[in-house]
Amino acid sequence: MQIDETDIHDLLRQGENASLEFKEAEARPESIAKEIIAFANTNGGIILLGVGDDGTIHGLPEEKNYEEWVANIARNNVLPSVCTDFSLVSAEGKKIAAISVPKGRDKPYQTTDGKYLVRVGSTNRIATQPELLRLFQASGAFHYDLTRVSNTGMKDLNFTRLDNYFRRYELDFSTESEDEKRILLRNTDILSASGETTVGGLLIFGINPSRYLPQNGISFACFRGKTLDEELIDKQNIDGNLDYQIDTGSALVKKHLPVPSVISGSRRENLGYVYPDKVFRELLANATVHRNYAITGSKIRVFCFEDRLEVISPGRLPNTVTIEKLRFGVSFAVNPILVKFMENLRYVDQLGRGLPMVYQEAVRGGKNVHFKEIGEEFKVTLEI
Repeated sequence: MQIDETDIHDLLRQGENASLEFKEAEARPESIAKEIIAFANTNGGIILLGVGDDGTIHGLPEEKNYEEWVANIARNNVLPSVCTDFSLVSAEGKKIAAISVPKGRDKPYQTTDGKYLVRVGSTNRIATQPELLRLFQASGAFHYDLTRVSNTGMKDLNFTRLDNYFRRYELDFSTESEDEKRILLRNTDILSASGETTVGGLLIFGINPSRYLPQNGISFACFRGKTLDEELIDKQNIDGNLDYQIDTGSALVKKHLPVPSVISGSRRENLGYVYPDKVFRELLANATVHRNYAITGSKIRVFCFEDRLEVISPGRLPNTVTIEKLRFGVSFAVNPILVKFMENLRYVDQLGRGLPMVYQEAVRGGKNVHFKEIGEEFKVTLEI
């Protein structure tokens, strides 16, 4: 990204913030590396080199090749290395450098002495354990749905659901011995090696998943209007196994979604475009299967307004996935165990066709669908 003098003055007026840092020309390589790491681990940002903390332009000396200097820092002082954009700009008769740091594709990044940094407001800090967990999960190096759930075991699994599931593979789970059942459940990642259920196993086959995973579930609300302060028509919490959440949530959306219509004779005729049921099913399947279950303080939220449907799920997109890629199809399993089970139950596929289908159906009806990351959440807005 090339930056010119007009951009520089616009940035200086903003002051240091979550995506902008000022640095003097004498800054040490370690200091620049920390800024690059924090931005790359968060949402990217810009470092203005040759600028004081108060936004005063001090400039850079002519005798130093700062582009090469910054490139060496990004390559040697950041693990793994980061590719930055460098612009040398004249402002107020002085040279300053703008270093553009992208949102990292290979998170998490760390310093050479092993520190993982994130950007919070206008400062950097060492990532907390939950933040680091999310960074590793976004990279695909760690899958939360494989972790064991404390104090659980076979007693917390619904054996009828298990029997129905394994019959698809001509396995009679109900007639197996206790030891054979335990071995089968471990080999299919429903139980961990220690005998406790995995997060994925509990969400699909658990008797009461929310007892141990309170973040599980969907908060549904329907409003008579276009904003959250309008009259609340219906509000429900949908708990239980993921397939139940998808089926129940889809039915609620279909029930409350406004469709302009008129009575013609003895029939009701729709005046507007009516989305097929598979659109709502896909949006809820995408949210439940791909959300970040390591974020414990938030459920999926589904809001029905008179002009749109909003589906908000906890967690950022994985490192290699961008908003632009979603409408064309991309396949990356944040929760591979959930994907495996839900694919076998015919709720998802691993070909990345779901969200492109939603986009195409919206276009067919002359509507728009918007994908957006907001902090630690992913939001889909479907125009009605």
